[in-house]
Amino acid sequence: MTLNILFLLFRSSMIMSSRRFVIGDIHGAHKALIECFTKASFDYEKDMLIALGDICDGWPEVNKVFDELLSVKNLVYIFGNHDKWALNWFLYHDAPEIWTMQGGDVTISCYPYGVPQLHIHLLAEARLYYTMDNKLFLHGGFDPDIRIENQDADLILWDRKLVHHALNMHKLNDKQKITRYDEVYVGHTPTINFGTNQPIFACEVIMMDTGAGWPGGVLTMMDIDSKHYVCSSPVNELYEGFQGR
Repeated sequence: MTLNILFLLFRSSMIMSSRRFVIGDIHGAHKALIECFTKASFDYEKDMLIALGDICDGWPEVNKVFDELLSVKNLVYIFGNHDKWALNWFLYHDAPEIWTMQGGDVTISCYPYGVPQLHIHLLAEARLYYTMDNKLFLHGGFDPDIRIENQDADLILWDRKLVHHALNMHKLNDKQKITRYDEVYVGHTPTINFGTNQPIFACEVIMMDTGAGWPGGVLTMMDIDSKHYVCSSPVNELYEGFQGR
C-alpha cells in the first residue's frame, strides 16, 4: 500500500473520529462543564463545540469557564443576553442593577484584578446565530417569518415566543415544522420551568438550557448527530454554599 493511500486512510479516520456537540447555558458553572466534557469524552483538539451563550452570571467560576472554552480548538460561541450585560461591564464598567441582581455581581467578583483581553474578545466576537446543515443555533429565539439575517439582535437574544409556540404545537401532537430549519437549538429558556432538567424536543426546536444557572438545574451537552446527551450533577451540589442566580 502506497504512502499516499495510507495518508488518505489516516486522514479519513481522523475526520470520522471527530464529533459535533452543542451545550446549553453554563452560567459560571465550571465544575459542571468539566463533568460534561469528561462524561462525553470530549476531545479538545478534534471535536466541535457550539455553546449557546450565557457563559456569565450565576456560579462563582465565570473566569474558569472562559479559560476552559478558549482551550477548545473548534469552538463556536453564540452571544447570550447575559453575555451582553457582561461585555458592557468588561468594556465600560456599566453594571445596572437589573444585571447585578441576576448574577452579574458574581461575574464581577470573578475579576478582582481586571478582565483578560481574551475573555473580552470571546464575547466581542461571538456570533448572534450559527447555521450548519440546515440546523440553526442561537440563544433565545427568532421570528420564523423573517429571514435570520434580517432579525433584530435583541429579539435573537431575548425571544421566548418561538419556544412557547413549539411547546404548544407539541402538546397538540402537531408534528408540522414551524421554521424553515430541520433543527433549531436554543438556550435562554430553562427546561426546569417546565418540570424537567433534561432537554426538551418540541417540533424541530431543541431546548438546551436545562437550568444550570439555578439550584436543581444541570448543564447538558448533546452530540448533534446522534442526539445522545450527558448532564452534570445538579449544579448547586457542585457549589455548596452558593445560591446561583
